Order: sequence, then C-alpha cells, then structure tokens
Amino acid sequence: MSSKSQRSGRLFVISAPSGAGKTSLVNALLQADRRLVSSVSHTTRPKRQGEKEGIHYYFTARADFLALKSKSTFLEHANVFGHLYGTSAESVDIHLTNGLDVILEIDWQGARKVCEREPATTSIFVLPPSRNALVERLRCRGEDSPEEIRRRTNLAVEEISHFDEFDYVLVNDNFDETLLELKNIINSVRNGTFFSKSNVSDLAARLLSDKTRFE
Repeated sequence: MSSKSQRSGRLFVISAPSGAGKTSLVNALLQADRRLVSSVSHTTRPKRQGEKEGIHYYFTARADFLALKSKSTFLEHANVFGHLYGTSAESVDIHLTNGLDVILEIDWQGARKVCEREPATTSIFVLPPSRNALVERLRCRGEDSPEEIRRRTNLAVEEISHFDEFDYVLVNDNFDETLLELKNIINSVRNGTFFSKSNVSDLAARLLSDKTRFE
C-alpha cells in the first residue's frame, strides 16, 4: 500500500437509510464526473436481479469474506441487515494514488470506520424528506418483500440518528437539486473552497421524534 503522501485523489463517503436515494444519486454523479470512481464492495448478500459481479459488488461466500477480514483486507466492514459488507483497502488506495477521487456508498457504521482510519475523508449523509417518502420509495423500487420493507424502515430511525456525525447532510426532496448540491460539495472540496452546510436539524428531529413503527 502506498503512503498517504503519495496520494493525489480525495476520499468521499455517502450514507443514508434505505430508500433515501443515495444509490441513484451516486450513479448519476459517477456518470457526470469522470474524475470520480466508486470502489466496488464485497458482500455476502445474494445477488439481486440486474446486478453484475465486479460492477455492483463482489458477491462473496461468508467463509471467504471472513477469511479476507482476518487478513485485514478491508478498509471498513459492517453487518447490514444480516449480511456482511466490506471495502477493499488496496482498491481504494490504488485509485487515490492514481489521482482519482473515490466515493464509497456505505452505511453509517462503515463511514465511521473510514473516517477514523482516513481523517481527511469528506462524509455526506442523505435524508429523506419524510418517513412516508422513505416507505414509498422502498415500495416503488420493487426489490423487497413487505416484511423486508418493514424491517428496513423500522431500522431507518437508528440510521438517521447518526446524521450529525457527517460533514454534510442533504435532503433528497428534489433529485436534480440534491444531485447539484452533491456536485457542489465535491467541487468545493477539490478546490479548497467553502460550501455552506444546510441546517437540517428540524427535519431530523421530526424524522426521529415519531417512534411509531411502520406497519
């Protein structure tokens, strides 16, 4: 692994509860910005329809994942909804050394670990505009059973409670506007300029105050 002084790329992490739209935002960002790459994670979860090995994830047997973990292969790793996820430290290092900026689409647990190991990381959290919007987006994407949707939405409160650990927090109420904000944050980090942070405290408080579980 190269020394950090040899790197010219920048590291970003983006996190959100399921259904907030972070994957769509990251995909649009990658298409628009050729200086930005996504590190492909390892996961033990089953492959979903349309996903491709080495593009969306490296789909890995649990025993193989644990073997990689024991060798300190991962920059971060986490258990999310009963499945293991991990980001290859070597892959990220190669991209950064080659002058590419890297964005990691990971959960808050992984984001915390990356920021501890890589303090120069810029962290971004995406909030939904409401809890109803979160549920509706999960239903519309058609990937999960009703039981899985309930589980994900019930865990969203825990995920949202960590929003204040991040450098920037965006509210994905309008996709195009949120994408523009995301681009502006990345460009401000590259240019060393100031980007004003949105005050989302009131929204976060509303999202967290309703302790009612989703039916």
